[in-house]
Amino acid sequence: MRGWLVAAAGGWLVVAAPARQSAAPSCDSGPPAVTSPSRDLYCMELVPRPGMEGSGVVELGRASSPYDVALTPEGSTRYQATLVLAGLPAPSSLGPYSAWVAWVAPPSLTPMRALGKVGNGRFELGEIAWDKFVVFVSAERSATATRQTGRVVLRGFSPSIRMQQHSMDMPTGRSDAAHDHTAMKMPDSVRWFMPPSRPRHRMVAMPGVDELVPAVAPWLPGAGVDPSRLPEARAREVITPRDGDTLTLTASLVRRTLNGRRLVMYAYNGQVPGPLLSVKQGTSIVVRFRNAIDMPSAVHWHGLRLENASDGAPGVTQEEVKPGNDFVYRVRFPDEGVYWYHPHVREDIQQDLGLYGNMLVRPERPDAFAPANREEVLMLDDILLGEAGLVPYSREATTHSLMGRFGNILLVNGETSWSATARPGEVMRLYLTNVSNTRTFNVGIPGTRMKLVGADIGRYTREAWVDHVTIAPAQRYIVDVRMPGPGRFALVNRVQAIDHNVGNFFPEVDTLGVIRVSGAPASPDHAVSFRTLRTNRDVVTDVERYRSWFTRAPDKDLLLTLRLGNLPYGVMQMLRKDAAYAHPVEMSGTMPMMDWLATSRETEWVMRDLATGRENMAINWRFRLGEVVKIRLSNDRSSLHPMGHPIHLHGQRFLVLSHNGVPSTNLVWKDTVLLPVGGTVELLVEMTNPGKWMMHCHIAEHLQSGMMGVFEVG
Repeated sequence: MRGWLVAAAGGWLVVAAPARQSAAPSCDSGPPAVTSPSRDLYCMELVPRPGMEGSGVVELGRASSPYDVALTPEGSTRYQATLVLAGLPAPSSLGPYSAWVAWVAPPSLTPMRALGKVGNGRFELGEIAWDKFVVFVSAERSATATRQTGRVVLRGFSPSIRMQQHSMDMPTGRSDAAHDHTAMKMPDSVRWFMPPSRPRHRMVAMPGVDELVPAVAPWLPGAGVDPSRLPEARAREVITPRDGDTLTLTASLVRRTLNGRRLVMYAYNGQVPGPLLSVKQGTSIVVRFRNAIDMPSAVHWHGLRLENASDGAPGVTQEEVKPGNDFVYRVRFPDEGVYWYHPHVREDIQQDLGLYGNMLVRPERPDAFAPANREEVLMLDDILLGEAGLVPYSREATTHSLMGRFGNILLVNGETSWSATARPGEVMRLYLTNVSNTRTFNVGIPGTRMKLVGADIGRYTREAWVDHVTIAPAQRYIVDVRMPGPGRFALVNRVQAIDHNVGNFFPEVDTLGVIRVSGAPASPDHAVSFRTLRTNRDVVTDVERYRSWFTRAPDKDLLLTLRLGNLPYGVMQMLRKDAAYAHPVEMSGTMPMMDWLATSRETEWVMRDLATGRENMAINWRFRLGEVVKIRLSNDRSSLHPMGHPIHLHGQRFLVLSHNGVPSTNLVWKDTVLLPVGGTVELLVEMTNPGKWMMHCHIAEHLQSGMMGVFEVG
């Protein structure tokens, strides 16, 4: 049987897998290529039992998904498994057996499920969606056996089983006596305190690490300011500027109360999120930015193909806007879609503290999207709070530079709970933006039907049914949701977090908000149009112009990797133990005590041009205006702490052609792509916008730790 194995109440189910192309990472024995998917993470060697013959490998290919990482609604990674066997004798040579059968099971070996008849050669096993699993091949009396009773000849373990339980018996010495994290002089007004762990996860203290603090001075905004004298942040307003209008956008300090704690944070125009700009495609406006916070700042208009001088990238297109100063941006909206604005100066601080807002660009065609009864524009975020309030930042260097600053409180539109009302049968269009520093969300609304219609820069070539949305930092997705009968429907984030202390996965489920459905049925009723999966002919025509570039060799190769300096000894020991396995995308911050100690002084995240060896800001790519460029990104598995990276290109749009060699079958224009650990992705970039533009990781702490470069068009 070919299928997808998923957890279910009372056991496991095998669900028929969708038809797809056969594609998987190469698990050949030749030397691995740095631009190929990591064998370490995407290949399972099958080992024969003593005295048995045969060999095999399971290729863990990318499962079909509209997102950059293929997950189940519960957050488990999905793989398209292919089994390659050689050297097996006839099953009858081992006894009264007539067939070889493949099986999969969790590490407990119960339950064990049949994957179907196999033999020497290559066999598609369908999808496997367990976090840890074992694959067996056995000789059985019947090819249709549903219970393993014959002789097992081969077995292999998923890469995730290599995770080890960490011993807490660590030496307390440090790698360098001069690197003393306890010796920092801290201001009386702001002190370091241990970041809290996520709810339901017990953080084990590490000897030699538990008394350390980052080797930089702590800092929080509004030092010496009485919070009671600051205005309370307001909910955002919707602004609908006309072509040629001038707006004022002011960044300032505000007072906020989250989980009972009174905090000094930032806001645009006193609002969190900042004002929502709802504009028609083709509009141009002028925005006068005023900086009234206590740090230099700037505004980047994320995803817009606007004039280079207004991109808001200090050091590339403008100087920093110092406190008390202004800067004028000329903002144009040539493409439909959902975009956002945020600082490009210390966004690990400023964005995290509330400086972000959405821009909704309405298509020129009123029928570009199917009809909906209502719209909700949602910005997903998190914040790191302890008993004393905000866990401090540092102005000297970025903290949390390994994994990024995971928050322990999840937010929607800046609040700890979001709510909406609807009528039975209503079609609600959700515009989702992930503005967190590092967290990838996996959100859904159980009990409803959901249709994916758009992403970063407009609509997909065709709409698709989905049951969740996996959205990395800086990405946007547009989904239509039809409300069933009366009831309460939760917007939930469901992931599989990793307990690094014991080397196991565990579920994390957070309710982000609630939709309450009641009253008379929706009018008008859009049931018929909702049931229709539309093909967007205009998008198809636009994409088809580039079809001839899809199969050509990459023009540029970028390797994403890490260079570590003098971290505390205990942290380095933890990293070495964790290096046995790296999950494709870390979905939750389960080691905050270890992560906060690493700063951008000891951590350098690197993007390297493989043709020249140039790194980060030394990369000097130059392209002609109108050129179409194919770029391959590869995420180095061999570094001591590999991470998934959401990579953003300024000023241009691109198509994601493939993940790990598997071609994308439903295309949409994008500006941000998530590259899992050990993976590869190919982008086709349309260089239509002249100027110098940034490319960088959108984990805020990785950007601040070096992972950025510049390319020039024209």
